[in-house]
Amino acid sequence: MIKKLAIFFLFFAVNAMAQTKGVVKDSLTGNPIAYVSIWVENENIGTTSEENGEYHIGTNDKNKNLIFSALGYQKKISKVSESQIVLLSPSSFELDEVTINNKKEKKQQEIGKTKNTVAEAFDNGPRMDAKFFPYYPEYKKTRWIQKAIIMTDSKIDDATIKLHLYDVDENGFPGNELLTKDYIVTLKKGITKSEVDLSDFNLEMPKTGIFVVFEKLLIKKNKVEKTITNFNTNTTKIQITYAPLVLYNAVERDFLFSFSGGRWLKRTREEINPFSGSKTVYEPSVTLILTN
Repeated sequence: MIKKLAIFFLFFAVNAMAQTKGVVKDSLTGNPIAYVSIWVENENIGTTSEENGEYHIGTNDKNKNLIFSALGYQKKISKVSESQIVLLSPSSFELDEVTINNKKEKKQQEIGKTKNTVAEAFDNGPRMDAKFFPYYPEYKKTRWIQKAIIMTDSKIDDATIKLHLYDVDENGFPGNELLTKDYIVTLKKGITKSEVDLSDFNLEMPKTGIFVVFEKLLIKKNKVEKTITNFNTNTTKIQITYAPLVLYNAVERDFLFSFSGGRWLKRTREEINPFSGSKTVYEPSVTLILTN
C-alpha cells in the first residue's frame, strides 16, 4: 500500500529580480557542462545547470558564495558577482584496477527493505537525503551491487533524476563518489518503482557500508507549474515545483544525513521533528539488489 502525501514548499517561487544567472563550462574545452549541482553556500538554495550549461539561482547577493560541483570536475567556490561564466577544471584521478569475474549471477538478495510499507511523497526542495546501507557478513556470497530501486511520484513523463553512491568517510559521513560518471535516470509518470542497473560499474559492496542518494535535477524539463487561486483576494499565483517526488518511509533512526548549502549535515531526529515524540525519521524509499 502506498499513501500519497504531497507537501509543497515554495522554495522555487523566487522573484526573477532576486536571481543570478550564468553558464558553467569545461575549463579545457569551453564546452558547457550539464547537470552541475549549484548551491548558495550554507543555505538551502540550490539549482542545476541545464544541458547547455546555463543556470538560474535564487539569490542576487553579490557577497554570497556559490558552490559548483559535478562528477569528473574539481569543486569550485565562486562569489555571486563572479559567477556569470564559471569554468570547472576536470579532475585527474587514477582508476583502480578492475578484475572482471565471470559472474553467473545466480544468487540475488534485496537489501534496505523497511518494515513500514507506507510510502509518503515529500517535496524537500533542493535538499538531498541519503539512505545508508550497512554491510553484514551474509553479503559475502552476494557482494556485487547489481541494481538500485527507487520509488517516485512524478506529475510528468520522462522526469530525470541523478543517482549518487558514496563510501563512508572517517567520521561516518558520505565520502567519495563511487560512480565514475553521472548516472541520469529517466522516470515514468505516476507512482512507480524504477530499477537502475549498476552491473556495468563492477561495484563491490563496501565493508564500511554505502550511501545511496537520488538528486533532484532543478531544470526546465522537470518543472511543474500550477496556478493557485486565492478566492478571498481573487488573485492567482504560479506555484513551481520540480518532478519527481521521491517517496519516503518512516523508520526508527536517530539521525539522517542531508546535503544542503554545499555540505553534508547530520540532522538528528529532534532537529527534524522538534515537536514530535516519534522515534522515527523519514528516509528515501530505496533498496539495493546484490548478486554473486
